[in-house]
Amino acid sequence: MRYFLSLGSNVGDRMKNLNEALFLLKNEAVGLVKASSVYETQPIGIISNLWFFNQVIEVEADFSPRAFLAVIKTIEKRMGREVSIRNAPRIIDIDILLAGKTVINTKEIAIPHPRMVKRNFVLIPLKEISPDTVHPLLKESIFKLWQKCKDISLVNKIMGADCLKSKKET
Repeated sequence: MRYFLSLGSNVGDRMKNLNEALFLLKNEAVGLVKASSVYETQPIGIISNLWFFNQVIEVEADFSPRAFLAVIKTIEKRMGREVSIRNAPRIIDIDILLAGKTVINTKEIAIPHPRMVKRNFVLIPLKEISPDTVHPLLKESIFKLWQKCKDISLVNKIMGADCLKSKKET
């Protein structure tokens, strides 16, 4: 199944944390299809001055969404993420944004991610790699959703995606 994931880090060596998350995903037989540039982004809803590094990746994985979420939570824990208050600073945050055309809304998992269309730090890198992808509930492209987004938080590109090879290039 094709997934879009959001990666974020605002603790420690943020770039190293993103790269480690990519490495650990690959070790779980998750194939990288595309990766956005890395963006430095203003924290939202957090009492912190620690800015994030964010990136969106498109991957292929032979996991159901629930099983993939378990893999992701294991990776976050392995990297040192501690369960704490919501929106606290974190070494790594990996969110499933989209899973093909799948729609799930349970206590454990919500796909599409319910806040993705309200966040520039998700929409800007997502539109970079897949502007024509259609949100399965809203029936609009990522590009159109970005145009409608009212989020005014700062999102600055710091590193192009050309530093990573996509699955198709290897």
